[in-house]
Amino acid sequence: MKTKNKLVRMTKVLSMALMIFSKIYWYKLRRKPQAEWDKLWVQIGTNFRNTLFELEGLLIKVGQILSTRTDLLPKPFIKQIEDLTDKVPSSDWSNIERILKDEWGRPIHSIFQSIKKEAIASASIGEVYQGVLKNGARVAIKVQRPDIHSILKTDFRSLAIIIWFADHFVPVPKGFINFKVLFKEIKQVIERELDYTKERQTLGSFSERFKDMNDLKIPMVYQEYCTSKVLVMEWVDGIKISSIKGIQSIDRRKIAQSLIELFLPQWLEPGMFHADPHPGNILLSKEGKIILLDFGMVGEISKKDAKHFQGLIESFLTKNYSKTVDCLSQLGFLLPEADHRTMEKLLEELMSFELSQLKEIDLIAFKRDLNDIIQALPIQVPTRYIFLGRSFVAIEGIILNLISEDDVLELVKPVFTDWLNKEGNQKWSLVWQWIQAQPIFKIFHSIQQFLQLPHKLEDLKEIEQRREFQFTVYETYKKHLFQLSLLGIIGIAASIFTSHLILLYFSGGLTSISCIGYFNVTHKQKKWMRYMHEKRR
Repeated sequence: MKTKNKLVRMTKVLSMALMIFSKIYWYKLRRKPQAEWDKLWVQIGTNFRNTLFELEGLLIKVGQILSTRTDLLPKPFIKQIEDLTDKVPSSDWSNIERILKDEWGRPIHSIFQSIKKEAIASASIGEVYQGVLKNGARVAIKVQRPDIHSILKTDFRSLAIIIWFADHFVPVPKGFINFKVLFKEIKQVIERELDYTKERQTLGSFSERFKDMNDLKIPMVYQEYCTSKVLVMEWVDGIKISSIKGIQSIDRRKIAQSLIELFLPQWLEPGMFHADPHPGNILLSKEGKIILLDFGMVGEISKKDAKHFQGLIESFLTKNYSKTVDCLSQLGFLLPEADHRTMEKLLEELMSFELSQLKEIDLIAFKRDLNDIIQALPIQVPTRYIFLGRSFVAIEGIILNLISEDDVLELVKPVFTDWLNKEGNQKWSLVWQWIQAQPIFKIFHSIQQFLQLPHKLEDLKEIEQRREFQFTVYETYKKHLFQLSLLGIIGIAASIFTSHLILLYFSGGLTSISCIGYFNVTHKQKKWMRYMHEKRR
């Protein structure tokens, strides 16, 4: 790590956060135009990126997670951090050797014929070395970085302070983003990566799950040499999946199909999925097999979520948009203010084309337009699906680097059909979805909605009026208190400069009272937001 000193790391992180919050509030008070806001977010993104590269550690991973939140964060900010890489200088071999001896309880030469003292890969949490066991087997040795627990503890503490401040002082509706949940999930992911025992178990789980896939190679684990800080795996030779495009002898279409067959069940079925399948973690062997590496970052889909995901896809195929909206709601994609009937009509217009017309559509432009539509609608990707989206986007990019968009559509359809026909994938539910999509069912649904409409409109009108008025009141109070705080701070600075004791007391009192008032109003506003969120359900 470039900066191991705890105080220095914490000071730099908190200073960066304070600078960001201050500038945002200043622009908000001055009501800057959109063009100025875009410039500000570029500046904030640049400073954020530079600080991450300077401090490394947990912060690089936080930046990688935030870069996937295009549904929540401004595009100019995302653009500055979207290509963050987790690469740091390797540690001194003497420190690594000490960790290996402590973990194994014996000298290294009693286990290895040889071991290279230079890391072949080095990230913020672990490093990978190459060695040869006494029996002649080549292995990859993944070792945790020295003092990583202490560094991450400091970073977590800094991040917890920032999250607390954002949760209490940034007026974001509870249905939009939950800062506490975001922090909890980041912490869970990092802590999982710190325990190599869990990665070893995940390797075993994936090997068993895809044992019948002949085109896949997952490294074997040497259980007897693995600990919570050391992971010893079979060494596998291969080239990066991103480096094969120029090799004519390779059947890129077949590789793309194998990738779809490998990852589609991970995204749609209950169980774990690989959350970090970037090109460096997917290799191709001389035999043409896909080699999947690094199972430190994984996600998990529950049975309930898998059922709703399958229902979502089936409802799209049968054009049953009432069921589509219901599945989106069950999965947590809809914000509290989303009107289901309006969402149904928008989806019907959006998906008015036939599947056979997909070949005639510019998919890149369509996806860009779809992202803009999602940002304009009351839709938000729940925090727990961040890594699922990350996995999908990574594989999508790899496949499009191998074959054309038209070929992707031709490959996905048969693979998805085969998956749908597998036992246990709710084959008959597709038929029921189709029946529900028929006009007679839509008539009954419309009658039910019509009878409930007057009551819903009355409640909605009352809630929205109260919400708009009360939110304006709270924001006005906070604006005035914030201005008084700034005035008090200026007064304190002036009193120190002029040595005016009375002005110092007055300014200090004004600052204290306004800060307490600001905190109190913010607390009341958040309680009110929770109440309104419950009323909307």
